[in-house]
Amino acid sequence: MSEKILLETEVEAFQMGQRLDQTLAEVFDDFSRSRIKEWILANKVSIDDEICNRPREKVVVGQVLKIDATLEIEVEHVAEKIDLNIVYEDDDILVINKPAGLVVHPGAGNKSGTILNALLHHCPQIEQVPRAGIVHRLDKDTTGLMVVAKTVPAQTHLVAALQARNITREYEAIALGNMTGGGVVDEPIGRHPTKRTHMAVVHGDAGKPAVTHYRVAERFRLHTRLRLRLETGRTHQIRVHMAYIKHPLIGDPVYAGRPKPVKNSTPELFEQLRGFRRQALHAVRLELEHPITGEHMVWQAPIPEDMKKLTLALRNDTLANPDLI
Repeated sequence: MSEKILLETEVEAFQMGQRLDQTLAEVFDDFSRSRIKEWILANKVSIDDEICNRPREKVVVGQVLKIDATLEIEVEHVAEKIDLNIVYEDDDILVINKPAGLVVHPGAGNKSGTILNALLHHCPQIEQVPRAGIVHRLDKDTTGLMVVAKTVPAQTHLVAALQARNITREYEAIALGNMTGGGVVDEPIGRHPTKRTHMAVVHGDAGKPAVTHYRVAERFRLHTRLRLRLETGRTHQIRVHMAYIKHPLIGDPVYAGRPKPVKNSTPELFEQLRGFRRQALHAVRLELEHPITGEHMVWQAPIPEDMKKLTLALRNDTLANPDLI
């Protein structure tokens, strides 16, 4: 079984002078650099509509890079009847509100029971779309909105819109520490140098540009509720960036370290913090132009119950300890 790969990107200023294979591997990080190199050598890559089979070719700002290749699928994914919370659907796209605990794409340790398996059951024709139409992901325990392409043209346009930063993704989060104001974290992210399952702020060639905007939505005694907007979509981006500025997300098992007791907390807050077993992160708002019709569309997903209860406990704790603020 094979899958058609049609991808396009425009070279940005920070990529000026990079090798062609490096740039493509950074932008389309679902594919290894060796796979990208194979496609270049096989005349499957073009620069400004001219085939280029030189992986070392230096790219220039504004050039349009395209991949037109076929990917042989070694393992066929199985359709599974898994309920999806679909908030919008038409012939070209669907938008889902992902619950915590649901993996987006099969991988090591998650061969089934994923959103991809559910999509194959819900609309079998999506099997013909690269990666079953999944153009961006949410971590297993992050909740909220995801857009999925049901056709190849829709997938091509959505990928291009993501690369051009024309899709707005906003998140709600609760972070450790009392933050006084919003800001921007503009720090490159790459694979952690020693912990291979973790990401980290990494400078030099190993790090990919990553920009996260955040603002304070509500201050508590020792925590802060945030609204965040992504410019880029690196793996674990919000979690890594918030930990980097010393405000990791509540419940983050990877980047927040061992939970510490909150001094003078109310019993309600103590129980909520002890029982909160995931990162407090929710994709609350999604805004884009429809990839086929061009219609401007916006969706919002209600805050999940676990984050609502945690927020209420934080408010009550703050009211109960006015002298400690």
